[in-house]
Amino acid sequence: MSDLLSELSSEPTSALSTELRFVSGNSQNINGSVRVPGDKSISHRSVILSALADGVSSIEGLLEGEDVLATLAAFRAMGVHAEGPIDGKLTVYGVGMQGLSPPESALNMGNSGTAMRLMSGLLAGQPFSSVLIGDQSLSKRPMGRIMLPLKLMQANCKAGGDGTPPIEIHASDRLIGIHYDLPVASAQVKSAILLAGMYANGTTSVVEPAATRDHTERMLNAYGYACSTEQGVISLAGGGKLHAQDVSIPADISSASFFMVLASIVPDAKILLQHVGVNSTRVGVINILRLMGADIELLNQGEAGGESVADIQVRYKGLTAIDVPPEQVPLAIDEFPVLCVAAACAAGVTRIRGAEELRHKESDRISAMIEGLRAIGVEVEEYPDGMDIKGGDISGGQVDSQLDHRIAMAFAVAGAVASSPVTITRCENVATSFPNFVDLANQVGMQLSSKQSSLESCA
Repeated sequence: MSDLLSELSSEPTSALSTELRFVSGNSQNINGSVRVPGDKSISHRSVILSALADGVSSIEGLLEGEDVLATLAAFRAMGVHAEGPIDGKLTVYGVGMQGLSPPESALNMGNSGTAMRLMSGLLAGQPFSSVLIGDQSLSKRPMGRIMLPLKLMQANCKAGGDGTPPIEIHASDRLIGIHYDLPVASAQVKSAILLAGMYANGTTSVVEPAATRDHTERMLNAYGYACSTEQGVISLAGGGKLHAQDVSIPADISSASFFMVLASIVPDAKILLQHVGVNSTRVGVINILRLMGADIELLNQGEAGGESVADIQVRYKGLTAIDVPPEQVPLAIDEFPVLCVAAACAAGVTRIRGAEELRHKESDRISAMIEGLRAIGVEVEEYPDGMDIKGGDISGGQVDSQLDHRIAMAFAVAGAVASSPVTITRCENVATSFPNFVDLANQVGMQLSSKQSSLESCA
């Protein structure tokens, strides 16, 4: 496997052959009802747990974005048979907890930090070696926060010299359970530890400094693997089994958030978002927008596959700046790019603190949003763990998305209220989480176009 790493590092690199640009223009007639794609977090986890389960699992509503497809491809490379996905439907023939086969080559996680971190935890407990690689963006993301707890569990794993991918994992004696206090609230790190804990001797427990999304815990229990949560401590014992399930995945609230903000900032707008997951650990975006004065109503509330769901109706209402409550930050960590756009349209100065985690996403999202907001005429001040955003007019201009899907979509929303068009470069990775974003945006009345342009490749 070390030879494979040497081969990877010696291969020539080439730039992307095409660049995708968005051009977003002022939009005055925002109205409609849409269903955004399936929840990405739940989609990843449903594939992982179904592959390790005894029996055949049927999944509906799967996000067919590049991130989730990378996770599915990794399991196929380890001997798991799956049919689909077709129109969000996937059938997975589980191989059981000990049934994975050694992959013949490196497992490519593409742009997905979720896949990289969760798969690292899972693969740390396997009796074979593996290497996880990613695209240009993922290869720059820090992995030290998962390497530390996995090594404490006696996993034989290492990242690159600077703590970034590729990640090399070798078989080791059985892992040992640990009690781990997360230094930073992170659902990905928590989940990696729990997945490794299934293969460990004894009990593995994780303490969160603040609540994060709990899809892993919910789904483990749904698949018959006992995982308890008491007073902020999440625990499971090693050596259990997973049992196949039929899973219905709700629409992704992170994807819905772009339309929630759109309807909140465009005068006279009204949008209904159908069958969205409103898990209590994911509704920070709703809570924050409501604190800013947004008109958001949850309709047809119910449950699907152990997850709370609702239709979300949003009507335009002028927003007011707030100091974002610290306890809401982990509950909206993926939605902050578009929340920054909401802040840019709110009367007053919105203050965001305690969001240092944003610097470790697909891009440094604090830096990327500040740079982009300034490029379109918004006054903003940077802090190590957040920013101050002064609401006002958006003038338009050109923004570099830094190959970050959420940055690209956030500035597309900003263009809807700009006095001149907003051009967003390097939008290729929108396909990782929201392949039909442009179509749905135009369906509700946005003036959004996309254009591919050729780039010179270099070896």
